[in-house]
Amino acid sequence: MWSWKLFALGSALFAGVTAVLAKIGVKDIPSNVATLIRTVVILIFLAAVVYSRKEWRPLGSWESKSLVFLVLSGLATGLSWMCYYRALQLGPASLVAPLDKLSLVVAIVLAVLVLGERLTLWHWAGATCVTVGVLILAIK
Repeated sequence: MWSWKLFALGSALFAGVTAVLAKIGVKDIPSNVATLIRTVVILIFLAAVVYSRKEWRPLGSWESKSLVFLVLSGLATGLSWMCYYRALQLGPASLVAPLDKLSLVVAIVLAVLVLGERLTLWHWAGATCVTVGVLILAIK
């Protein structure tokens, strides 16, 4: 029960660290080059993880629908990273990071609209609080 929550907290921790490291990294490097470097590092790191865990299978053995959606997800991630790094290059990390976290609200709304997930009033209240909190943090 707690395993997904621990991974989600790990994701939040590493995303927060990423913002600070990336802000320092894009100081003298164009944001798209910085995004490319980050992507290559991730590719090498994940290739090593997949190889060491013996998880790789030929692409034809995977469900084609899953592959299509993973490719689309990869394109969305690439666009997100490009925007994020450019925003970090132009603005302070303390303001960029909160606005980036509106992705949480976008994900909640899309989960309801696309995946048919049902949320309680408490979930909607939480999403509203996150939105208000992000706006408070991001407005100078």
